Amino acid sequence: MPKRIPDLDGMDAVRAALAPEASRQDRALAVRYSLQCLAERAPGKSVEVRVPPFGAVQAVEGPGHTRGTPPNVVETDPATWLALATGAESWADAVARGAVHASGVRADVSAWLPVLRLSGG
Repeated sequence: MPKRIPDLDGMDAVRAALAPEASRQDRALAVRYSLQCLAERAPGKSVEVRVPPFGAVQAVEGPGHTRGTPPNVVETDPATWLALATGAESWADAVARGAVHASGVRADVSAWLPVLRLSGG
């Protein structure tokens, strides 16, 4: 199990990752931290959320899987994931524009988004 990313480090990375000149390292840490937050907010193993190339997490209560491709998968790019995680974009809008690929009956994670709240300062 990966080491937990401290909240302060994670939020600093998220703020940095949202800037146009963000480093790959900041984007990677921000994605991993926001995925960690999702897994903490919606514990379980019924949905796999993938944000290549930076990370993936299993979340959402329900029947889990142990081998092969999980039945419920969400996959998106880092910029879209961070927009969803911070509330800058809605799940419905991201799905409608084809930026989120969700398969399976439990693959709608909109009930747990956004997972991060950025203060205005």
